[in-house]
Amino acid sequence: MIASKARFKAAKKLQNIVGYRVPEFAFKGQFLEAVCACADYPRMEKRLRQQIINFFKTFLNCRCKTNPLCGCAERKFAAEILELRMTGMDHKQISDFFLDEYGISLFPTDILSFLEESVHVLEAVRDVAEIEGDSDMIALADKTIQNVER
Repeated sequence: MIASKARFKAAKKLQNIVGYRVPEFAFKGQFLEAVCACADYPRMEKRLRQQIINFFKTFLNCRCKTNPLCGCAERKFAAEILELRMTGMDHKQISDFFLDEYGISLFPTDILSFLEESVHVLEAVRDVAEIEGDSDMIALADKTIQNVER
């Protein structure tokens, strides 16, 4: 999944604040726990603090008992990429957006690969909907594929 490739660019700064090693992958359990439980927010630079707050608001706002390790953050991350693509952003713009908004570094080629995989999944959904005779799902899948491919 695309979330496993997301790196938090300021992981070293965060590591210095919490006092122990923090992995750079943004959706690893140790990183999520460090950000949720141990970070000393007043010691953070304003930009870093804002990126972490944005990260919380967008990806870690579920009510699951096992939050942040429930998997919701990864699903929201993937959905955010698809939503940005459907608004017209290309893979490079999406990469720049994540770096600026959340401090998350993603290679544009990884985003492009994820978008291609998503289209294949949507095509499979459409095929199953055709078998089931679900015309609403067929139309929705076709529309989503067009928005991702444009």
